[in-house]
Amino acid sequence: MPFDAADIAALFQVILIDLALAGDNAVAVGLAAAALPEQQQRRAIFWGVVLALVLRIIFAGITIQLLAIPGLLFVGGLLLFWVAWRMWSDLKAHEPVMVGDPVAGEHVAEAMVSGGKTPKTFASALFTIIIADVSMSLDNVLAVAAVSKHSPYVMAFGLVLSVVLMGLAASVIARIINKHRWIAVLGIVIIVFAGTRMIWEDGHNFFPAMVPAIPSFLGGGHH
Repeated sequence: MPFDAADIAALFQVILIDLALAGDNAVAVGLAAAALPEQQQRRAIFWGVVLALVLRIIFAGITIQLLAIPGLLFVGGLLLFWVAWRMWSDLKAHEPVMVGDPVAGEHVAEAMVSGGKTPKTFASALFTIIIADVSMSLDNVLAVAAVSKHSPYVMAFGLVLSVVLMGLAASVIARIINKHRWIAVLGIVIIVFAGTRMIWEDGHNFFPAMVPAIPSFLGGGHH
């Protein structure tokens, strides 16, 4: 299938969304494993990354089916607004803490992932990783699906890239986002745009006389 301009635009949007969400993903997995003995840490992170990939594939299949149901594009759009709001709040609240002070960063992410409790066993660390993966995979898949649902290749690339970024060191991604905060801000803007487009599309499906179709330059016209 040849790539057109809309696919290339979707690809850039997917990369930015993945970068914007990757920091939280990686921190969650890295931190859930941090309390384990060193030889178990790599195993927990490896299984966390494998689980993330499996969950994203499952969620992608379900999401594509769900987005075909009338009315659920609207719900998905609202969900993306919530994801964008949460990311914006995190961006303002966390500032450079995670990078400048690893211990403070650990406490922030520990609270985010496990309610402030450090996992003591391999099983509890893996469970914490699974919980973090489920919530973050949903966010990631929904955002990626919203901008690439007309191109399965772009969506597949986005899902694999999100897991690859998650598998990288959390501190590296956190440092990049902290130094170039525009990446996170642009990611949030794209997620808001994707949510708006989903709501607009559903509005047109339900009220075609009142709500015009999405123009092609905003990603409409694919059917």
